[in-house]
Amino acid sequence: MLTKTITLTVTMIAATAAAAAQDLPPLRDNDRVQKEFLSAAVGDEIRKNCPTMSARMFRVWTRARELEQYAISLGYTKDDIDAMRKDPDAKEWLKTQRDNYLEKNGVVSGDAESYCQLGRDEIERNSLTGWLLRAN
Repeated sequence: MLTKTITLTVTMIAATAAAAAQDLPPLRDNDRVQKEFLSAAVGDEIRKNCPTMSARMFRVWTRARELEQYAISLGYTKDDIDAMRKDPDAKEWLKTQRDNYLEKNGVVSGDAESYCQLGRDEIERNSLTGWLLRAN
C-alpha cells in the first residue's frame, strides 16, 4: 500500500511539473537569460577578434551552470535549455543584439584594437562580459 501511495505521489508531482512547464513562457524571453547570453556572446566576439583577450573558461563554465540551475529552478528542463541554445531564431536574435551592442560601443569590424578597447572597458566596468574576459 505504501509503495502504491509513493508511486502515485511521484506520478502526480511529475504530471504537475510537466503541466507547469507547458505554461512557462519561452526561456529566451527571460530577461536574465537574455542578458547573460548577450554578455557571453559579446565576450566571445571580443576574444575572437582581439589578440590580447581570452576567456576565463572556468568562470564561463561556472556561470553557464548557474544559469542552467536558475532556469531549472523556474521549471524549465535541460531539454528546454538545449532547445533554446540550438533554436535558429534565438541564435539570429542573439547575433543581432550582439552586433548592435558592439557597434554602439565603438567596435568596428576588422579593427582588432576596437574589440580590445571594448574588452578593456568591460573589464574596468566589471560587467559580466568583463568578468568573463582576461587581458593577456
